[in-house]
Amino acid sequence: MILNKILDQAHALMKKAVHEGSAVIDGTCGNGHDTLFLSNLVGDDGHVYAFDIQEQAVENTKARLKEHHRLERTTVIHDSHTHIEEHLQEDHKGMIQAAIYNLGYLPGSDKRVITKPDDTITSIQTVLKSLKKGGLVVLVVYHGHPGGKEEKDAVLDYVSSLDHRDYEVLNYSFINKDRTPPFIIAIEKNV
Repeated sequence: MILNKILDQAHALMKKAVHEGSAVIDGTCGNGHDTLFLSNLVGDDGHVYAFDIQEQAVENTKARLKEHHRLERTTVIHDSHTHIEEHLQEDHKGMIQAAIYNLGYLPGSDKRVITKPDDTITSIQTVLKSLKKGGLVVLVVYHGHPGGKEEKDAVLDYVSSLDHRDYEVLNYSFINKDRTPPFIIAIEKNV
């Protein structure tokens, strides 16, 4: 397949945005796959902040990072991504290179525990304030679950309202798939 699948595209965008020494955010660390991916991109001199509201996600992420000897590059935080700013080191505020989110629920867990529209938008607003010029936010939007459509619609409304002089916003999706396939929203900061 020539076209990237959704997660491959999300990672391709991260590879373009993140370089050695970057400070980055995984807003929904889940099972730690994106956190590990980012920790490899930032190298020894960079740092990853990984957030999740579920203790199991935090433990899964720490175990994955420890297994791959990447825990020292990462701060794994058991807290909502709405509180990102409270956890950033002072020298990283305004210096975040990229952030990634997988919206929805933690695979293999309670599907009733989901990301919420207001929390997600608050988190995006916080990250955009801390993002460097040329920085990138990637949202992988899973919306085929109860509450998913509401979050999808709210996030699309919010990012569509961002001033085009300040941000470029991309929607990457497969439009001929059955049901409700995930899609990507990517936001690049111009100012």
